[in-house]
Amino acid sequence: MSADDKGRLHARVIVLGSGPAGYTAAIYTARAMLEPVVIAGFDQGGQLMITTDVENYPGFAEPIQGPWLMDQMRAQAEHVGAKLVSDHIVEARLGQRPFELLGDSGTLYTADALIIATGAKAKWLGIPSEEAFKGYGVSACATCDGFFFRGKKVLVVGGGNTAVEEALYLSQIAAEVTVLHRRDSFRAERVLQERLAARPNVKILFDHAIDEILGGSAPPSVTQTRVKNVKTGATQTLDVDGVFIAIGHQPASELFVGQLELKPSGYIQVEPGTTNTNIPGVFAAGDVADETYRQAVTAAGLGCMAALDVERFLLETPAHASDALASEEPL
Repeated sequence: MSADDKGRLHARVIVLGSGPAGYTAAIYTARAMLEPVVIAGFDQGGQLMITTDVENYPGFAEPIQGPWLMDQMRAQAEHVGAKLVSDHIVEARLGQRPFELLGDSGTLYTADALIIATGAKAKWLGIPSEEAFKGYGVSACATCDGFFFRGKKVLVVGGGNTAVEEALYLSQIAAEVTVLHRRDSFRAERVLQERLAARPNVKILFDHAIDEILGGSAPPSVTQTRVKNVKTGATQTLDVDGVFIAIGHQPASELFVGQLELKPSGYIQVEPGTTNTNIPGVFAAGDVADETYRQAVTAAGLGCMAALDVERFLLETPAHASDALASEEPL
């Protein structure tokens, strides 16, 4: 990364984000001698930083810790030549190349190519007991953590496709699944509802919301959940070993509203089979563009794709001091 006469810091490639997609993109672009700069943001490491045991990332026979895995990815990226910057981008200007990113520090970064790997965050209930048991019985990913609850009782919170799909998945693993929804009917697709109704080990509680998650502290573990009828106010306590919050995800794409083409759900739209966005030279990888799978391994794969797409783009496209890219009208 070099500074120009205006004090701007320029890199051929900037990777925005420091989860599995961002670090993988950094590793591949660094090995291609593109000298990437990774702007890590506030939540370095992504969602794996709040994940304890990881059993589904290939290459590890025994469970590993999410934060440890991200530390290893970061160290690998730095080892092959990526430069990491601890800054948070507050404004993106993608109307011309080089692209401009303004940091919270006041630094202006510019790049010939940009990989957006800012991820997505699960939506949470926001109650204190939920925070206390995150990673210790409270999860937002059945595919990630369902295995730890085989033969046990679990609670799924939500009423959309995500919640019903999570409940269907867990019904094949857990002994008993209770689905809790604050409304009187699901918003999920009818076919999913029918499949759920056919599962003998699934119970449904409509018009209910979680009041408090209860459990032990040595070690932390969920044992019960107190739920409340939103119409009558009556409460009851359910014996459960795990709670899965399935009320949706929010992609970190706010910076790009009006500049990049976004899906109605807020995820960045990419050309099928690639990481190309609607602006040449801007690529999106990982959970910020993937609303279907949202796994660490798929994010890493998309990070690899983005790096290869960037390498091809830079080979085919000369770098200009000012190259207008966006249309006059924002998307």
